[in-house]
Amino acid sequence: MTPVELSRTVLSAVRRAVEAGELVVAVPERVVVGEPGAGGCGDFATNVALRLARPAGLPPLKVAEVLRAYLLECPGIRDVVVTGPGFLNISLAREADPAVALVREIRERGSAYGHSDLLAGQVVVLRVPYEVRAEVVADAVVRIVASQGGRAEVEHGEPVNLRPVPAPEDPAPLGADAAQWALLHPAPHDRPRITADHLAQRESNPLFRVRYAHARVRSVVRNAGRLGFAAEPGPIDTHIDIRESGAVGVPGAGSVGIHGSEAVVDSDGGSGALGVRGSRTVAGEDRDRDRESEPLSLREPGPAAARESSPVEAPAPTQLHEPAPAQPHNALPTPLAPLVQATPSASPPTALTPLLAALSAHPRILAAAARHRAPDRLARHLVTLADAVLPFLYTVLPCGEEKPSAAHRARLALAEAAGTVLAGGLSLLGIDAPEHL
Repeated sequence: MTPVELSRTVLSAVRRAVEAGELVVAVPERVVVGEPGAGGCGDFATNVALRLARPAGLPPLKVAEVLRAYLLECPGIRDVVVTGPGFLNISLAREADPAVALVREIRERGSAYGHSDLLAGQVVVLRVPYEVRAEVVADAVVRIVASQGGRAEVEHGEPVNLRPVPAPEDPAPLGADAAQWALLHPAPHDRPRITADHLAQRESNPLFRVRYAHARVRSVVRNAGRLGFAAEPGPIDTHIDIRESGAVGVPGAGSVGIHGSEAVVDSDGGSGALGVRGSRTVAGEDRDRDRESEPLSLREPGPAAARESSPVEAPAPTQLHEPAPAQPHNALPTPLAPLVQATPSASPPTALTPLLAALSAHPRILAAAARHRAPDRLARHLVTLADAVLPFLYTVLPCGEEKPSAAHRARLALAEAAGTVLAGGLSLLGIDAPEHL
């Protein structure tokens, strides 16, 4: 059971309690699950009972006991403990590995992962002005709405219901992909920048980071094939030399910083949510947050001689920096931490948590982009996913004399899943996902 599925399960328990008459309250629009707080236990915790107590006219502990009974009936939940004023602490069945389930789902669905029938039977009429950005946004909305089972029709006339701020100049000189990104990545109320920055092969260019991440995933898959092993979903161990300080770079300057995440589910069937460095996405609502940088450092795999004699492709240039002292920050809760069981010799799985959160949030992001006619939400999510997968890619292949193991096959499956989601998202935006970059 993934965190998203758990959120759906809790929401379903509330709905069943209301239908049975044990709770007289409006079913909430979303349910949040996170790490248990002080005095808590289990894998996840939720405060939904405290939120429902006042409108239900019952003590929080009574609401919690009602919901506990329904949750214990759900498959994949081993135990539910009520602590404090009414927190529900949920322990998952040990045989249920949400990371493995998530990777398998993505592998089964391929580029259709995140597609649903949320808008099945609905016709969305888009009335746009004769302006290049409006046309490009409408074209992307047509594809995104189709991914949710709906149909969008583009018309020109009044009253206009899709009017993003026009581009200040013709984006055609940027080329097809960069022009698409320049017009789709900014929010509709922001004026797009039509500059050569969108062509720069540097980390400061979000489009480059997304396409570079996909190309690196494909390179890792090819290299794994040359080393004689293929992807196979399985438990992801934490013997990964990625720490909370330092930097990891793609060609260019800067570093990739990642923060925690939070799982949220909408009552209308949306799934997941995440907060990753600088932003938090909750119920289709993007809230920018300025955060201190928390870059990552990594160790290059194997000695130089082993790398030179290896039959795999050379890794892209990576800027390495000395680890810097960790800076305090107000990180969001990280409910996905239980996905990876820590070992005494391993560093905290700081690269895995945002990656799994970003992958599990993809269906909700697509649904929100379709409902709100906002392809910019999908574009920003792809940047989040790219920033999460890049540090992880350096842990996939064996180092030096190390032989490929089940752990490497599981990591490769996770990396491959991320590449699938990146390619599918870029396709919906009308942008090419390169095999080489």
